[in-house]
Amino acid sequence: MLTELTNGAPPSALQAALETQLSGADRAWLHEALAEAEAEAEAGAKSPEPVDRNRAQWSLPTWEIRFAEAGRHCHPARGTAQADPATPATPAAPDLADAARVLLLHAVRADLDTTTRLYSHGTAAERRAVLLALPHLSAVTTPAGSALPLVEDALRTNDTRLVAAAVGPYATEHLDQHAWRHAVLKCLFTGVPVDAIDGLSRRARADSELARMLRDYAAERTAAGRPVLDDLHRVLALTARPDTTARPDTTARVEITAAPTEES
Repeated sequence: MLTELTNGAPPSALQAALETQLSGADRAWLHEALAEAEAEAEAGAKSPEPVDRNRAQWSLPTWEIRFAEAGRHCHPARGTAQADPATPATPAAPDLADAARVLLLHAVRADLDTTTRLYSHGTAAERRAVLLALPHLSAVTTPAGSALPLVEDALRTNDTRLVAAAVGPYATEHLDQHAWRHAVLKCLFTGVPVDAIDGLSRRARADSELARMLRDYAAERTAAGRPVLDDLHRVLALTARPDTTARPDTTARVEITAAPTEES
């Protein structure tokens, strides 16, 4: 699926998948926009002079204009989403714009200053694209993990698409275990499917502290008469130390006992 490719797949694979979903006019727009971004990157690499931010803010580079307008130029071609909008494998227009913006950021080799500025001043859709692009930009957003403040900011919001974008490969690689556990709980709080969490099985395995946090959260919901989400049971099962001879049963239910109340 295109959304899976957006989160860290090679740009060539992402571009090929995107182009199969676009109309001829939108493909032409994409090619022109990427060419402009690549030209900007080459010009920046050749110029030793630092960019004057005060002057540049009044005249955005062409690629940034393309970045902002991607939502107006990336629509599913006839016969794709319009044929069956309920088909999960068919990306919606926002997913196509996400992919285009990720490709633009990769083509221009957006550094930490650029990604931070676009995230700080961007719309929710533009912020989401910056988060999705971070795995593609590790070589230029230095030092390693320096873009974590963007991930942490997204995890403080209640925008489910931002939260889902924040728990991708970049977070898996750079969030410490404490922060990662809270990211998992954030997904459960906001209803973001845990399938969105990159590296979930690996990082949850044998994590007794995560198991404790999940049990506490489940007990709170049970005591309040609220259902315990299937996703919580899935993650809780993953925290058990794995049997090296068999895969963990992530469909099993774990019995949750409500915390005792004063009346009991």
